Amino acid sequence: MSLLIKEVSQIYDTATAVDDISVEIQDGEFIAILGPSGCGKTTLLRIIAGFIHATRGTVLSGDEVFTRNKFHMPVNARDLSMVFQSFALWPHMTVREHIEYPLQSKRQSHLSADEKKAMVDEAIRSTGLEKLQTRLPGELSGGQKQRVSLARAIVSKPKLLLMDEPLSALDAELKISMRKEIKDIHTMTKSTIIYVTHDQSEALSMADRIIIMKDGKIEQMGTPKEIYEQPQTIFAATFVSKCNLVKGTYNGDDFTAYDGVTKYDGAGLPVCFKEANVYPVRPEDFTMNNTKDGIVGVITNKQYNGREIHYKVECDSDFFTVYSDVLADFAIGDTIYLKKETK
Repeated sequence: MSLLIKEVSQIYDTATAVDDISVEIQDGEFIAILGPSGCGKTTLLRIIAGFIHATRGTVLSGDEVFTRNKFHMPVNARDLSMVFQSFALWPHMTVREHIEYPLQSKRQSHLSADEKKAMVDEAIRSTGLEKLQTRLPGELSGGQKQRVSLARAIVSKPKLLLMDEPLSALDAELKISMRKEIKDIHTMTKSTIIYVTHDQSEALSMADRIIIMKDGKIEQMGTPKEIYEQPQTIFAATFVSKCNLVKGTYNGDDFTAYDGVTKYDGAGLPVCFKEANVYPVRPEDFTMNNTKDGIVGVITNKQYNGREIHYKVECDSDFFTVYSDVLADFAIGDTIYLKKETK
């Protein structure tokens, strides 16, 4: 069962939040919708969920019509669950009561009490909440609350699991732990997951495919490897790969940097980079030296990150980011040269 989104738009007065989006998501895929605030990613997710009736377009789940023209299937009739950014827990209900709640719907009326109990027990066990069943939300940490939200979403074993920036309220270390839990849940449930985020590292580490959105449109779609290593637009290159854009000129596939000396091979680069006369270089693909080999620059900022050091280098009127091995330790104010590693 695939999810087909065809020519979907959402227009508010003169503002277009989602602009003619078409995409097919395969059964069991983990899809990340990635983009900055205001790009339309949450609006698209809410259209799929049924909270918003799209201005135009069609949403199909297998042979089942979610949205088409004036027809709009209610949220509670769709075989899906949603995990919200805010956890959405009721203060008066225990952990177990939260997880039992979805099974009280009419869609689950065919289940016996024993079957429901078994499903709740399984959801609690899979999210590690066995010792917290009687606690109220006010007695839980942020990570525990998110696990309750996940358990509530998967207890009914929906075909489609929607997640709207579920980790944004958590601290950095807990985010990494929860990524693993979400991946484990995907493996266990085999549900189709659509995961909205503005965090590139979340999308790259978890998704089977990533949809990059900008200004209501799909900018690029592909596997994490394709998105990171082969960005097809300037926005995708800078937003996901964090590419530095070196100014210069092209002669066919030959690129000459603004210094008139440094040259790169532009074979295979999308035409948008050539039209803009820029060459994308990821921070880890620059190396620094003091042997006058490459583009000259001055280090203006330095951040130690354990396994690597992040430098900000001023080159002419531009600032480039460089990720360097800790063994090559330069100082703020040093004049250095940036060389692009060939791969």
